[in-house]
Amino acid sequence: MEGRRIVDKALGKLYLCATPIGNLEDITFRVVNTLKKVDLIAAEDTRNSMKLLNYFEIHTPMTSYHKFNKKDKGKYLVDQMLKGRKVALVTDAGTPGISDPGEELVRECYEVGIEVTSLPGAAACVTALTLSGLGTRRFCFEAFLPVDKKERQWIIRELQEETRTIVLYEAPHHMIKTLEELGQALGEDRRITICRELTKKHEEVFVTNFREALERYQKEEPKGECVIVIEGRRIADLKREQEKSWEELSLEEHMEMYLGQGMGKKEAMKQVAKDRGIGKREVYQGLLGGES
Repeated sequence: MEGRRIVDKALGKLYLCATPIGNLEDITFRVVNTLKKVDLIAAEDTRNSMKLLNYFEIHTPMTSYHKFNKKDKGKYLVDQMLKGRKVALVTDAGTPGISDPGEELVRECYEVGIEVTSLPGAAACVTALTLSGLGTRRFCFEAFLPVDKKERQWIIRELQEETRTIVLYEAPHHMIKTLEELGQALGEDRRITICRELTKKHEEVFVTNFREALERYQKEEPKGECVIVIEGRRIADLKREQEKSWEELSLEEHMEMYLGQGMGKKEAMKQVAKDRGIGKREVYQGLLGGES
């Protein structure tokens, strides 16, 4: 990578420490031991993280690192590591670098040759995905939808054609608006699972669709952070739509499109057959009929 230096073992080190997303018992022994041994802990919210540190009797000095001070504090943290200090990064809940400025600190460390390691643990997106009952082999993670109206509309349009399972986060007071927009774009009967208060006492997994979810939350706003897992578009449905769109062209027009792109007649005929989901013989016979 251009501009990236080889990691210098003589420098300090950055530890990305996953913390519980609700239940404090979900922290790993490795994370607890690391938080006790590092020189400094950088936390998204020091007040929130202090509860965790007190619970596990961790007395390591702590400083804040969040989206509002990431530029100046990032320089400070990198400077500390250049002096040989070891720094642990924690977020409010879950794994640092996912939907928070941790990714930028990692990039800054690599640029100056500081070693980075990630201590795995809880992540709300993966926890919700495994609970959803939807496909887990292929999925995409959207975090929170953009606030900017144009960017938000662009992302939602992209999701209309997404065949992988979709995972995104939402705050309870924005749920109705998000469900309305996604339901309108993806179809109100699209299967979804809404996970709320994950790993906590009142954890809830709501297997539903956009229409039913809206009916429920219009009566009573959900409490706690939510993860929405959405079934991807069926590939067979997408293929049928594409085939149907080709049928709006005559065989002659379809052939001419590929011939105009420089394809040979045989190759163009093969591609037309593939597009329309028919055999090459049908294309050949159809074209002959058009010539008579």
